Amino acid sequence: MKVEQIMNRSVETVRPDDSLNRAAQLMWECACGGLAVVDGDSRPVGFLTDRDICMAAYTQGKPLAELPVSIAMARKVIVCKLEDDLEEAIKLMRENRVRRLPVVDHEGKLAGLLSLDDLARQAARPLRHKSNRRIRDVLAEVLAAVSHEKP
Repeated sequence: MKVEQIMNRSVETVRPDDSLNRAAQLMWECACGGLAVVDGDSRPVGFLTDRDICMAAYTQGKPLAELPVSIAMARKVIVCKLEDDLEEAIKLMRENRVRRLPVVDHEGKLAGLLSLDDLARQAARPLRHKSNRRIRDVLAEVLAAVSHEKP
């Protein structure tokens, strides 16, 4: 199974110079816990979570409207490609302890997002496909890896 078969194609994004207030507003409106940060060409340059926003608010001591996304975003972006096998993407998530993977097209532009939610939905589908069985088998493993404290 390929990543593009189960990823979310409707993904909200922010730019590095957007305010954290705008990012928080998008997360609230879209009921999501993370946003891909993209450049002017829609290429991922970072990732921002609700936790990143909270920590920036606490450490900076300023209103979110005064803080740019760039101050809080993770700059190391782990991505996968549309045509990647789901097994490969799951391995990336497990090894890098990430809950979400931006998905890029052949030009490196954001095409979607693969999350643990997507994997869980796929794993919950009837076991008609061998790949669903495998996803179900590794889902707990991935959850354990991303939930484990980093060294």
